[in-house]
Amino acid sequence: MMKSALRPGTAMWFFTLLGFFTEFTGHICAQINWTQEKLDHKATILSSDDLISVLAQTDVDRMWKNDLKPMLVVRYPGSRGSQAVQQQIKSTLSSLKAGWEVTDDRFLNWTPYGEMPFTNIIATLNPGAKRRLVLACHYDSKYFPPQWHGREFLGATDSAVPCSMLLEMARALNNELKRLKKERSDLTIQLIFFDGEEALYQWTDTDSLYGSRHLAAKMENTAHPLGATDTNLLDGIDLFVLLDLIGGPTPHFGNQFSNTARWLSKLQNIERRLHALGQLEDHPNEVQYFWPGMPVGPVQDDHMPFLSRGVRVLHLIPTPFPSVWHTFDDSEENLDRTTIQNLNKILQIFVLEYLNMKSPDPPTQAA
Repeated sequence: MMKSALRPGTAMWFFTLLGFFTEFTGHICAQINWTQEKLDHKATILSSDDLISVLAQTDVDRMWKNDLKPMLVVRYPGSRGSQAVQQQIKSTLSSLKAGWEVTDDRFLNWTPYGEMPFTNIIATLNPGAKRRLVLACHYDSKYFPPQWHGREFLGATDSAVPCSMLLEMARALNNELKRLKKERSDLTIQLIFFDGEEALYQWTDTDSLYGSRHLAAKMENTAHPLGATDTNLLDGIDLFVLLDLIGGPTPHFGNQFSNTARWLSKLQNIERRLHALGQLEDHPNEVQYFWPGMPVGPVQDDHMPFLSRGVRVLHLIPTPFPSVWHTFDDSEENLDRTTIQNLNKILQIFVLEYLNMKSPDPPTQAA
């Protein structure tokens, strides 16, 4: 028999060290693995029957009445309209049985008009999940001083419609999201409603993106999961989907970022599938919303503070901008209801498929 080269004391020390090394490397690999899962994430593809069943739950008229009309008020930061819209967003999400955790991110910031209050609203379906699909928009409206022709800027496309779309998505998919939370998946959904996207006087690095700049920095400095020492809330973002300037007819969404082009292709695929099923209205063959093969230049928007910190971004903003952009004609009268409903359907299917939601088994009948 071969004689051991290790003395008893040396062997004990060796195996103790080996166990520590194995545990340490296993911990490091686990940390790497969950933050890298977003890179290889694959979405499910719902069957045609499931698509039709899910889409029967969304209602643009309900969204128009419950979400959009109350939001079409002057709502620059700190205004009465802003406070009313904040309450509307929070009460809508809190009332849903899916069980959203709704929190405020309140802060003060200096502006060209002095110190002003800002409030971001964050709704997370399952705060315990490591990974989040984030859908975001801004709810503030651009500030126009009273002397501007005595008219009010309501910002229908900018961005009352995107905010309303997210609320309708949460409402229409309430049952599916409730089931997802009950399954305690490690992948969840988070909605962010930013305040202070618009410049209050003139767009600069300090007079714009007040809410997103504050929240991105805060999330970068917040450990995630709870107790982690080397990962933060930004690491938990799988994909940051930002909606802006939506509501006009025949929008074209181009490709800003190569590392998320496949998700723009996913939206294009969903659009084509729903078209083939006759689920999109006023959508002839020549109409196409999503153009992953069309590169577009960068746009300054709420994704920038996240993008600069390494978060993967899918920016859903039309090219060109709506003709009513930053004019008093950005109002309800100039919205295209059919396009909004079509985009609602596409977005809702995207969410379900990204979250790998499957149709529940049909109930069995008693013999």
